[in-house]
Formats: sequence, structure tokens, C-alpha cells
Amino acid sequence: MTTAPRSTAEAPRTAIVTGGSRGIGRESVRRLAADGWSVVVNYAGRTSEAEAAVAEAAEAGGRAIAVRADVADESAVATLFDAAEEAFGGIDAVVHAAGRMYLSPVADLDLDALDALHRTNVRGTFTVAREAARRVSDGGTILLFSTSAIGLALPSYAPYVASKGAVEAMTLILAREMRGRDVTVNTVAPGPTATALFLDGKDEETVARLAAQPPLERLGTPADIAEVVAFLVSPQGHWVNGQVVRANGGIV
Repeated sequence: MTTAPRSTAEAPRTAIVTGGSRGIGRESVRRLAADGWSVVVNYAGRTSEAEAAVAEAAEAGGRAIAVRADVADESAVATLFDAAEEAFGGIDAVVHAAGRMYLSPVADLDLDALDALHRTNVRGTFTVAREAARRVSDGGTILLFSTSAIGLALPSYAPYVASKGAVEAMTLILAREMRGRDVTVNTVAPGPTATALFLDGKDEETVARLAAQPPLERLGTPADIAEVVAFLVSPQGHWVNGQVVRANGGIV
């Protein structure tokens, strides 16, 4: 399927940011708006936070709307993309930051919790990527999210890391499938980042230990990751394709 490129006269460019009401997604909304993007803020259930993200985008100089959609629901995702096209005329980038975390030793797995995790992180990523592959304008960007925890072999992280391994596995394949469209496909893999998702359930000692791991000796911030997002969706980042970018302060 070929989608015509957007004329450079049709500024600003438009991005869909899933999980845009909180954490890295929300900071990415603000950062893209500061670059003049129009942004569709996707969210799952926190309406007030999504509305706040829209307000922040406007304050940063961009335009934004909020659209509620379950990323694993194909009809809802199609409606999300419809809303972006109706509001802003096309889609130049999809930043799929929505996700959930479930940690457990393998021996103690709650399989229902595992299914819920994979529904969002695996099915949701494929659902959003499928729609993006069909509808992103030629010359655009598809940006997915993994985790640098994949390389750390941390106990209890198997469920979460396995779900993100699926995202990394599809990245280069989808990039190759987009041949002929000038569409880049990359994945950002943050290290420990000070978001509610990361901090939930961790005591101060655990957080301090994780913050000390990178040579830069701190947790990442949502703003750190949003800068990577802004680069990868920009013309300056367009030669980066089919890559997993580990934005983690130097954790090996």
C-alpha cells in the first residue's frame, strides 16, 4: 500500500503518540509540539491527563487533540488513525509509547497478568504498527519502544523483557517491508527512566541502585528520551532505519 507524500507546504507535520497522557509519551507530545508538530494524544483511560497533555502541547506552540483508544483493539486503532487524518489531513509519524509492565519470577507467573501484558505490549504494538504501515505518509516515521532491560538479565523481568523482545524482532523486518516508501522504522529502548511506570512498586534502595548503574550515575528522564524521539522523527534522523536505539546513559 502506497500513501502519497505530504507536500512541504502542508506544515505542520502530524504525529500520533500512543500512551501520550503520561511519562515518556507525554513528554514526547510536548517536545514534538515545540518543534511545530500537530499531535494526536492517544490515551487509554486517564482523560484529565490527556487533556493536560493537549494543553501543554498548545503552550509549547503546537496543535493537539486527545483520542481515547485501546491500542490492542484494531477497530479503536483504526478510529484513532481516522481522527488524525480528519483533524490534520495526514499522518507523518507514529510514536508508539503505550505499554505496561508486569514483573514476576517465572516460577510465580500469573498467566492472566502475562496475557494482559502481552495483549498491550505485543498485540498492541503489532496492531498500531499494522495501521501505521498502511497509513503513514511516504517519507514518514514509525517509532516503537522496547527496553534496555533486555540486555541486563534482571530477575523478575522475564515477562516484560519477553514482550519487548518481540518489538525488537519486528523492527528490522518492518523497516525492510517499507522499502519503496521512504518510511523509517526504529525502536527506542530506554534504560531506567523516572516515570510512574518504572517507579511503581520500587523502594528507595532499589531506585538508588538502578540509578547508580549507568556511568552517568542517574536515572534517565522523560525529557532525555523525548529528545531521542524528536531526532528520529526529524529529517536529520531519517538515515537511521531498522535500528534499536538504546538510550540508557551507558548501561551495557
